[in-house]
Amino acid sequence: MNKKIKTEAVDSLFDAILCLESREECYSFFEDLCTVNELLSLSQRFEVAAMLKGRKTYLEIAEKTGASTATISRVNRSLNYGNDGYEMVFNRLENSGQVQK
Repeated sequence: MNKKIKTEAVDSLFDAILCLESREECYSFFEDLCTVNELLSLSQRFEVAAMLKGRKTYLEIAEKTGASTATISRVNRSLNYGNDGYEMVFNRLENSGQVQK
């Protein structure tokens, strides 16, 4: 875990996210919290991670998502050298039957 982001404010944000109970609640909260572009950027990164995990090429990913090669590279670095957050979520989605495409 990056000690730079471990603050009371970030803890409070994560506590708020953890109390959400449905996709609709997530939409309401995140639409208030984020700009449209911020939310689309986050979802794009998650889609890129899923495609990288599925062994898609940078070109395939860029064409489908519109992500830059810099973004794809950054996500790839997180998948390979990060805190295994993506992997944890992908495993949980798979175990719950909500496999990422």
